[in-house]
Amino acid sequence: MKFTNGIRWTAVIAMAAFLIAAMTATAASRHGTDKREKSQVVDSGSFSVFVKGQRVVTETFKISQDNGISTIKSELKQTAGADPVTQKSDLEITSTGELVHYEWSQSSGGSLTVVPNNDFLLEKITAPGASKAAEQPFLMPSTSAILDNNFFVQREVLVWRYLAADCKPEGGNLKCDQGPAEFGTLVPQDRTSVRVRLDIVGKEKVSIHGTDRELMRLNLTGENFTWNLWVDDHDQFKLMRVVIPADETEVVRD
Repeated sequence: MKFTNGIRWTAVIAMAAFLIAAMTATAASRHGTDKREKSQVVDSGSFSVFVKGQRVVTETFKISQDNGISTIKSELKQTAGADPVTQKSDLEITSTGELVHYEWSQSSGGSLTVVPNNDFLLEKITAPGASKAAEQPFLMPSTSAILDNNFFVQREVLVWRYLAADCKPEGGNLKCDQGPAEFGTLVPQDRTSVRVRLDIVGKEKVSIHGTDRELMRLNLTGENFTWNLWVDDHDQFKLMRVVIPADETEVVRD
């Protein structure tokens, strides 16, 4: 179940911790306190995935923070077929963006995990019906982004990470340098690493469920792909829409 050519990847964050911490700190100071909940849900909901106009997958996700650890859980369910496949992912990251643990599995069998191991990321892959996992190391720092196949919430996390590094609060608004930034990423299901680039295009009017919305557009590019992303800069930069022109794929927040 893949929707892209090249990097087919995609839960939180070094990003949520960075960007949202600045926002919540400002809000808390207005109320005369800087106390925060031990556990906080940063974002939750679902995305509908359309290929050539037909809905094929629904992604349900939840991003939360607890004691400095951001957790991104996601579940993919096919909407067609006699025996639809379900995929699940669980990503944990520290407040400084370092990987704690990543896990993926699917209902038809097979699973994998990724954990930091000294200067490496170590991936363990268990094939359907196999009793022993195969191991593959990657010479990548623990701050590398996990962007696995089909989990679009992970694109949201990458956008937050980019904005947190490139933008600063100013006068109640977010001022961005708008320069492109490159990221080293790991795509566990493909067992490969790729470099991607994010940059801000600007505000655009976009139709979401028949209603025109003014959203911020960013382009996500790599060696063999281009994705268009739209986020709501009035609602914690939540991902609202994704278009992958080469694959005639559109993703819309429900």
